[in-house]
Amino acid sequence: MTDTIAVLGSNSFSGASYAKYLLAQGKRVIAISRSEEPVDALLPYKWVDHSNLTFHQLDLNKDLDAIDALLDKYKVPTVVNFAAQSMVGQSWDWPEHWFMTNAVSTIKFHNRLRHKDYLDRYVHISTPEVYGSMSGFVAEHDHYRPSTPYAVSRAAADLSLQTFFDVHKFPVVSTRAANVYGPGQQLYRIIPKTIMSILLGQTLPLHGGGHSERSFIHIDDVSSATQRICEQGTLGESYHISTERTVTIRALVEMICDLMNVDIHNVCEITEDRPGKDTAYLLDATKLRTQLGWCDQISLESGIEQTLNWVNTYFDVLKHQPLSYEHKE
Repeated sequence: MTDTIAVLGSNSFSGASYAKYLLAQGKRVIAISRSEEPVDALLPYKWVDHSNLTFHQLDLNKDLDAIDALLDKYKVPTVVNFAAQSMVGQSWDWPEHWFMTNAVSTIKFHNRLRHKDYLDRYVHISTPEVYGSMSGFVAEHDHYRPSTPYAVSRAAADLSLQTFFDVHKFPVVSTRAANVYGPGQQLYRIIPKTIMSILLGQTLPLHGGGHSERSFIHIDDVSSATQRICEQGTLGESYHISTERTVTIRALVEMICDLMNVDIHNVCEITEDRPGKDTAYLLDATKLRTQLGWCDQISLESGIEQTLNWVNTYFDVLKHQPLSYEHKE
């Protein structure tokens, strides 16, 4: 495994955190994202020595030729793709944007990559949303039942990649992580949004009363798992990344309120659920644990404390950042 890795979607929380992890391992990172780099507080790789990282503002929808040329220039042997339209609820408003990025442009990119003889490994970052609402823990071989435009668009790329592997032996390995969180996460996500709402004295909408069940996993555990899968995962396979612990959204918010010494009833407002919202995402990560020897290290309590410390450290910057998702086509 060589020391140069291309990270698409490098401005995303997961992409930037993974880049930070790679830099700590002494890797060289070619970072690619469609938007300008955000403030340092929202870009974890800026918190460490990032002299081995070069950033390129390129859009998978518009700059495929430039991305292609960049990979050819450095003959990058490993590509890890976090790039996606990722918001679920908003995918109902502009489904064509989600399908263009997550399916059409992504599959175009894969078709370019499959002709590159220097490519040794392509890591496709997928999502548990492809399984739809789960009544229990699901394994990697379970059937897809996507229930939103976002989920359908991601499932399309997943299925296309499976055919690429079957027919072309395209060197793909896929990951699906549970709900990630940690320092540097976008402020519209539930954990930082709860913290910011409390600090700013704003009301936090609790969709459907917060009864949905999720497994939250610290981004550092996800980054370590992603690299383990990248280096040791079996080509053509997918791997779930998750803790074994689950929690309802309400219980999660209560945990944060208790840590910050506030009453949840003074923070939250019960609102209706978004269309197509799945009641639970419960991933069985036995395959990753047994085959590759990975194990999560950071408890939810410890991770929330880390996230709160990050917010407090950068609060003067973060308070000027939007708490709601801002859509870009």
